[in-house]
Amino acid sequence: MRDERAAAGRPDVDAEFLRDVLDGLDRPQKALLPKYFYDEEGSRLFDQICELPEYYVTRTELAILRDRAGELDGLVPDGAALVEPGAGSSVKVRILLDAMPSLSACVPLDISGEHLHASAARLAEDYPALDVRPVVGDFTTGIDLPDGLDETPKLLFFPGSTIGNFDPEEAGALLAAMRGVPGVVGLVIGVDLRKDPERLVAAYDDPQGVTAAFNLNLLTRMNRELGTDFDADAFRHEARWNDGDSRIEMHLVSTCEQVVSLDGARFDFAAGESIHTENSHKFSIESFGELAASAGWRSGRAWTDPERLFSVHLLTPG
Repeated sequence: MRDERAAAGRPDVDAEFLRDVLDGLDRPQKALLPKYFYDEEGSRLFDQICELPEYYVTRTELAILRDRAGELDGLVPDGAALVEPGAGSSVKVRILLDAMPSLSACVPLDISGEHLHASAARLAEDYPALDVRPVVGDFTTGIDLPDGLDETPKLLFFPGSTIGNFDPEEAGALLAAMRGVPGVVGLVIGVDLRKDPERLVAAYDDPQGVTAAFNLNLLTRMNRELGTDFDADAFRHEARWNDGDSRIEMHLVSTCEQVVSLDGARFDFAAGESIHTENSHKFSIESFGELAASAGWRSGRAWTDPERLFSVHLLTPG
């Protein structure tokens, strides 16, 4: 347990990051927000995860997009902007850009500024006729857009089943916020589907250890940026299937009794106690359609791969 109140704040650290970590470690089930995975090293490791043979999500979604992106051309007004919250390396968005030559602008948004600007520079070089306008920010707290695009029609692109990282109430709120973006005409969103739990666990606990490194990097980041004293060697990565909540959970499990300090607070860990770092909810086509409808969207089309591992949905404002 936390045995004293933390200092009000420190000028040398990100106050929001500090507050979120203090709050998360003070819970009965210690937890951290997955958005903090994505420093430069975390973003690099996630790109590696997307290439792993066990991680079917990326290659399956890419195949669906390549097969179906051409159907989007003509459904979106000429001169529209493509907005991608949580853009990362902007690999998948290129399929849409190639299929929709009438787009006028691309707005990638991401919390990792260095990674974002590098990928945006590559997009600008490869698509010289496109106005590429990256925005550094946390889309979970609001989708900020560059000046001058308020009246421009916008197609949102949210791949990777990132929506599954949020609890149902949070996911509904995020979808509603996307529905409220000025000028939005549609949302193309990737949604992972329920399947054999063994296959799911393998995708989030690869034998190469890349996902483990990605999870453990969060401890390294907190030590560097917040001054925590985590011993990363005293924690191990674990992926768990929670059938009742239809989700994969990622945890960092303490391998021994230990104490971690942060900003004047101490947090006790028992051997086997975990920090819950991420959820990845899995849906059926129908259950996601119901979630989208509750947030003001109407299901247009839903595309899947032959094995029905993954789905891509085109939603329109309801």
